[in-house]
Amino acid sequence: MSHAALGVPTGLPRDEASEPAAPAATRRRVAHLDMDAFYASVELLRYPELAGQAVVIGGRRRQRGEGNVAAGTHLCLRDYAGRGVVTTATYAARTFGVHSGLGLMKAAKLCPDAILLPADFDEYRRYSRRFKEAVTAIAPVMEDRGIDEVYLEFTGHEGVAADGGRALARRLQTAVHAATGLTCSIGVAPNKLLAKMASEFHKPNGVSVIFESDLTTRIWPLPCRRINGIGPKAEARLAEHGIRTIGELARQDRTWLAARFGRSYGEWLYAAAWGWDDRPVITASEPVSMSRETTFDRDLHAVRDRAELGEIFTRLCRQVAADLERKGYVGRTIGIKLRYHDFSSVTRDRTIEDYTADAALIRRIAGSCLKRAPLGQPLRLLGVRVGSLVRRAEAPTATAPLFPATGVG
Repeated sequence: MSHAALGVPTGLPRDEASEPAAPAATRRRVAHLDMDAFYASVELLRYPELAGQAVVIGGRRRQRGEGNVAAGTHLCLRDYAGRGVVTTATYAARTFGVHSGLGLMKAAKLCPDAILLPADFDEYRRYSRRFKEAVTAIAPVMEDRGIDEVYLEFTGHEGVAADGGRALARRLQTAVHAATGLTCSIGVAPNKLLAKMASEFHKPNGVSVIFESDLTTRIWPLPCRRINGIGPKAEARLAEHGIRTIGELARQDRTWLAARFGRSYGEWLYAAAWGWDDRPVITASEPVSMSRETTFDRDLHAVRDRAELGEIFTRLCRQVAADLERKGYVGRTIGIKLRYHDFSSVTRDRTIEDYTADAALIRRIAGSCLKRAPLGQPLRLLGVRVGSLVRRAEAPTATAPLFPATGVG
């Protein structure tokens, strides 16, 4: 990849002011809006008495009449037994080292008195739609980055050239809170790379505005891991060479970086350290696939637990079909994912002639994929996926209805 494609000048800059600054009126401003502890915050709307407490979200949703739900109390993390993972946690729980992806049993050792609430993704999706509707009513050029974060193009909005986008960010925070009762943090910067970093500076409910001149004072002292795209392995490799901060990374010769990290990634590391990023805010992108999966509370066996697995499998197929129909997509490639007790995984898929979003057909084709997979080992995860998606209105004429009026057995 060329430096020009990355938006990287060919000469080595001496400092952050080495490039001519664009006139203020045309200088680009991009915002990254990130909802604060989104899942946990939605749950606190449901359980306001837990505000300020250490709360962990994770595990399956319990039904009324099961355990402590019937008693109207909350499960304490110390009482959890299972293999679930933390979906998110309140800021009070995070101070104990609890973070997303951590096993709930490990989290219980760090913060045993935390309240454990099961995840309710249907509710989270409803709140996600609400906050995005509030945002696009004010800043319509939005790139959807998932259930709880978006990028926004601020360039050209009234007042942004004068204050860098701070007033517009505050206006968005007010609108999001009015629509959802939730808070968000916003970073505004010359590009998406820096805006995402800035949105973390003053969480929760903060606004951070970054300019080109802030690079050396606010960005370079940060650890390399703060750059989105530098993971634990890359961070460890950089540390082996004594490179721990973004400023130290920026001072490296890009030829040296390319030789040790590969040409493409080495050039990107150099560009990212200097805060260069010319990616546009993409307002629409088509999904490649949609899937649903679940991790079991205990290992299930295809023979001993056939009935339970069948119910779960049918539910996943119905959920995927509902997602497709709600979002207006159909697909031709249907597949399954299995993860065994030893954490090894397999996938199987099959492409059919006609596009579909019918739950019964998805169940039948996914079932045929399941028969082609090894089922001798205990299973810890099962997933269903529909790929090769097109919008329903754009699908080629099918030889059978796209949404047959049939149920799922």
